Amino acid sequence: MNETIRLMMNRKSIRAFQEKEIPAEVKETILSAAMRAPTAGNLMLYSILDVTDQQLKDTLAVTCDHQPFIATAPMVLIFLADYRRWYRKFQQAGCTPPAPRLSDFMLSMNDAMIAAHAACMAAESLGVGSCYIGDIIEQWETHREIFHLPEHVAPVSMLVFGYPTQQQKERQMTSRFPKETIVFENSYHDLTESELEAFCPSDRAKAICEHKYTSEFALEMERSAGEILKNWTGGSENK
Repeated sequence: MNETIRLMMNRKSIRAFQEKEIPAEVKETILSAAMRAPTAGNLMLYSILDVTDQQLKDTLAVTCDHQPFIATAPMVLIFLADYRRWYRKFQQAGCTPPAPRLSDFMLSMNDAMIAAHAACMAAESLGVGSCYIGDIIEQWETHREIFHLPEHVAPVSMLVFGYPTQQQKERQMTSRFPKETIVFENSYHDLTESELEAFCPSDRAKAICEHKYTSEFALEMERSAGEILKNWTGGSENK
């Protein structure tokens, strides 16, 4: 197993960090790796917010589903789907582009997430742990205000980084679902009832379902996602 595959197979989310700053050159390397990530048409339909203000980190620890460890992270990056830069550039060049569409949003989200994972793995290779925070999608109005987000710019993911504590290094990795329930050859395979049970036992699925569809954070995430899409498309997915 080569070093790259070993890193990918052993990487886990880190939620407790040493009180140790990330050197400027390490941060720069992580950001440079993110910006070399694959991108649709080489357009780089994303922006990255480097959150260094402690008050902002403290706020994110509350607005992102009350997770105190966010405030302790030495480095916090928010990945934004960003079509505004190109929309304005097209106009400056004398073009008359349509308002950003749902397909533009999806491409921008893809670009942002690919860049985020490049940053994640670059950090891992440098001994810096990380954790994805999907809850940045929540509290849209608050995040739009505190980060001054204009139209056609939306947060799609956040990563917090830091050197892991010894306990986090030694913590057992979480399992993944069986390959045969995820990877199919040539065409989609609808799992049989027995395969579905092997994929995830029903008692566990019930707990996941309740958490996903009835919890306060899940309802807020759905509300904010709807508002983000309205902001992106001007209120119409077909516009």
